[in-house]
Amino acid sequence: MNTDYLTVASEIAREAGALLREYLEKGVAVEYKAKFDVVTAADRASEKLVVDRLRNRFPRHTILGEEGFGVDNGSEYIWHIDPLDGTTNFSHGYPIFAVSIGLEKNGESVVGVVYDPTREEFFAAEAGSGAYLNNRRMRVSKVEKLEDGLFATGFPPANRTSNRNVHNFYQFSVLTHGTRRAGSAALDICSVAAGRLEGFWELGLKSWDVSGGVTILKEAGGKVSDMQGGKFLSGGPHLTVSNGLVHEQMLEIFQLVAEGRPPAPVPPAVG
Repeated sequence: MNTDYLTVASEIAREAGALLREYLEKGVAVEYKAKFDVVTAADRASEKLVVDRLRNRFPRHTILGEEGFGVDNGSEYIWHIDPLDGTTNFSHGYPIFAVSIGLEKNGESVVGVVYDPTREEFFAAEAGSGAYLNNRRMRVSKVEKLEDGLFATGFPPANRTSNRNVHNFYQFSVLTHGTRRAGSAALDICSVAAGRLEGFWELGLKSWDVSGGVTILKEAGGKVSDMQGGKFLSGGPHLTVSNGLVHEQMLEIFQLVAEGRPPAPVPPAVG
């Protein structure tokens, strides 16, 4: 494998992150792709930068991006890029967002980088070489019981009333140390990889939301599946990642909720 992939992806992510900091400092106007689904000039500028750099270095590779600057070359190599994961946070000046870049070859993880430019935290991994935070090796946590863990999830900007994840959110909030909803799937997955969280799940994510983070999670010793325990495919309908030790316990909660048998009773809205 060409180990230059990680070096190039890292350089590009840092450059895009610096660009996002510039936009954050001067402020950006918000546009809407759908109700509540925001996009900014920073998203587009960051994606154009990343795509241009990748096309210059790897002109035959396919590039998938959220804002439409990608290119499909029918290649076995596919770059999945989220130029600004956490756009809603960014648009409000809430400093939790990241640049995420993942490379797959024939559907298998090759490289993943996620850069948080406000905290200067750089998560990176290459298949078979481990996962690193700012060049220091990181591993998932050793927490074995769901009740002792801290978890995270997310909700879609659109179609909110049809998203059933609020039921899972409640169960994990009651049965564990808590559930966080930070607004960046890439950073949440990396927090599991770094041992800060025991698990993360979400429905309706796209390949560019998760490709970089999932590679890092795997190399940190974590486990990934869909919410039913099946193989997760990039861009699949739902995702579960964990430290591996609490994975089956998470899946059991999802199953019970789906069957209408939640383990923790839901209190009445009034009374």
